[in-house]
Amino acid sequence: MSENGFPSYKIILGSSSKARREILTEMGYEYTILTADIDEKNIRMEKPEKLVVALAEAKAVAIMSRLQLSDFLEKDAEPTLLITADTVVVYEGAIREKPTDKEEARQFLKDYSGGLATVVGSVLVTNLKTGISKGGYDRVEVYFHDIPDEVIDNLIEEGIVLHVAGGLMLEHPLIWPFVETVMGTTDSVMGLSKALVKQLIFQSLVSSVPADRLR
Repeated sequence: MSENGFPSYKIILGSSSKARREILTEMGYEYTILTADIDEKNIRMEKPEKLVVALAEAKAVAIMSRLQLSDFLEKDAEPTLLITADTVVVYEGAIREKPTDKEEARQFLKDYSGGLATVVGSVLVTNLKTGISKGGYDRVEVYFHDIPDEVIDNLIEEGIVLHVAGGLMLEHPLIWPFVETVMGTTDSVMGLSKALVKQLIFQSLVSSVPADRLR
């Protein structure tokens, strides 16, 4: 029996993101990784909150379609929680996902220089034993000092910013010195809110545990 009266459980992280892996590891969780093969461009929403939630849900569905779900439903099976997530950046009302090329990434970073970017991220936790899913999202505002062109050029040349939402990698040692203020948590900007993960894991487990075992 684990803490709070919950049985022990397993975690599947439905993401190939290095940052999300690092965040779960920092939280002390052990997990396996499965990735979703979906075309995110086919899922469009006007509001960023609805978009990131829809994408996290689509990733969960895609991963579950590849699993033998009956294995998780066995009476004595240890609960398995599938965690999926998505993140976008909003700049002047426009939703930004991963840059399509270097020039777009360069423009994204130039726009943030001396300005504001809002990061919207979702987390979805699906209990594969009960079928219960719990999800949520949060918003973080990031204010920047002026970012020198040389720094932007180095980030583009390195290439890693091409693979993150809005070309924004807050924790990168080249960009961090130019972050003025973060109104929220850096883990949310990196792609996985620790607070949301904890809350949703609790919610996905609590409904399947008798009340007298939660005291």
